[in-house]
Amino acid sequence: MKKTIITVVGKDTVGIIAKVCTYLAENNVNILDISQTIVQGFFNMMMVADASQSPKSGDQIAEELEAVGQEIGVVIRCQHEDIFNMMHRI
Repeated sequence: MKKTIITVVGKDTVGIIAKVCTYLAENNVNILDISQTIVQGFFNMMMVADASQSPKSGDQIAEELEAVGQEIGVVIRCQHEDIFNMMHRI
């Protein structure tokens, strides 16, 4: 399984989850776990997803998700689980 960590941060607006999840579904990326909060008008979401069935590379998914984020006014980052874990080790 090719686990991918996706984070979405920005000012809360209607449709953020819909846009991100629609992109993932269209590209055969399965959401394994999801957490989202809104704090004083700021949206924060973290997903663990399985991109192993997607026809696209991890880099292509990351670039396209970043473009989706720009379109809707949020920052979307997509990283392979191993890279995410290395960056967040204590």
